[in-house]
Amino acid sequence: MKAGFAVGVRDGVGQWLSRWKPSKTPAWLPSSLPSWSGAVEGAARVGYGARGFVYLSAGALTLLAAADRFDEAAGSSGAIGWLAEQPFGPLWLVLLGAGLWAFVLWRGLQAVFDADHEGSDLKGWAARAGQAVSGLFYGVLAASVFEYLDEFGGAPDRADAAENQEKAAMLLALPLGGWLLMAVGLAIIAVGAGNIVRAARDDFAGALACSKTVCKRVTPLARAGYAARGFAYLPLGVFVILAGLRARASTVTDLGGALDALERQPGGDWVLGITGIGLMAFGAFAFVEARWRRIRPPRDLNPLD
Repeated sequence: MKAGFAVGVRDGVGQWLSRWKPSKTPAWLPSSLPSWSGAVEGAARVGYGARGFVYLSAGALTLLAAADRFDEAAGSSGAIGWLAEQPFGPLWLVLLGAGLWAFVLWRGLQAVFDADHEGSDLKGWAARAGQAVSGLFYGVLAASVFEYLDEFGGAPDRADAAENQEKAAMLLALPLGGWLLMAVGLAIIAVGAGNIVRAARDDFAGALACSKTVCKRVTPLARAGYAARGFAYLPLGVFVILAGLRARASTVTDLGGALDALERQPGGDWVLGITGIGLMAFGAFAFVEARWRRIRPPRDLNPLD
């Protein structure tokens, strides 16, 4: 009797959940609360703004490093460390971390529930897979913000490199670990190449709800930004592949370390400076997305729609 009652409750709850549309505020919530669509849109825009701040800061610090005004090129972790050293650093870290988690939420809705209506064909699933990978990356970055807030101090960018080396050593200790590490390096290069391809092919204006004049002016920011981010990942992938070939985890570095190595090459200062400007363009375009991107929350929580 009890089992039958439990099954009935379960089925009833399941039917209610299948009919629930998150675009409407449930009756049991106060009407003053924002709707599902409004809350998701707000979180997404805050998330794009947080991403913009990270890359704008990293690009500016990289440009200063190329001009010998800053000690070393900065990746995303280096930008976080720089922010922590500013007045009210812990407060800025909390705000940045919350913004990045908001972006992770939006990436999850894009990847799992097809918020951008990419579709369920091969091309759509490929786009959603890229959004999922992006969400994982920003989730790690958001977690590192709060981890750094707990430890508060040290050199976060180089700590990030040491952590990467530790993970690489664990991977090398596995059977076929060298091959696995080389596969990771190839994946990083693929991400970089994907960004470069997007810079050349994507219609960035199509995702923006702005006038033709504004869209025409901001599209070059996106192209320059994605190209620069793509080229920045290429040397990082090479370092990881070399670590797998040589079975030496110490070869692995982070984005800031890869950019520093790039600076040591002939003409490296110029290349590093151009990369820094490109990363700033990527950050600036993220602010454009925070203002004008079309945010379309999923109509319901069905990952197959």
